[in-house]
Amino acid sequence: MIESYKRFWRNILNFSGTSNRADYWWPIVINYVLGMILMHIVEKMLGHPINDIYTWGDGTVNFAVLVVGFVVWIASLSLLFRRLHDTNRSAWWILISLIPLIGQIWLIILTLLPSRPNRFHQGFF
Repeated sequence: MIESYKRFWRNILNFSGTSNRADYWWPIVINYVLGMILMHIVEKMLGHPINDIYTWGDGTVNFAVLVVGFVVWIASLSLLFRRLHDTNRSAWWILISLIPLIGQIWLIILTLLPSRPNRFHQGFF
C-alpha cells in the first residue's frame, strides 16, 4: 500500500508505462480519504465551507486548495493513463467518460480488468 502510494508521487508526470491494479487503486482510495479528512479539518478551522470567501485569508486557503487539487488531478490523470496502458488499451479510452453515466461506469470497469501483456510496458521507476 505504502509503496503504491510512493510510486504514485514518484511518477506524477509519467504518462507512459504501466500501473497494475494495486498501484492504481491504493492511491485513489488514499487520496479520497485524505482529501475528505483535510477538507473537514480546513472547514472546521475556517468555521464555514471552504468555497465561501469572506476574508483575504479565506481566499489564500481557497487558492491553496485549488493548487493542491490541480497537482493531485495531474498525478491521478497520469496514473489512469498508465492503468489503461496496463490493460493494453490506449490512454484515449479516457474519452469514454464523456458519455454520461455509461462512460464513467465503463472506465471503472476498464481499471478493474487484470493486467495484460502489452506494448506499453516500460517497467517501474
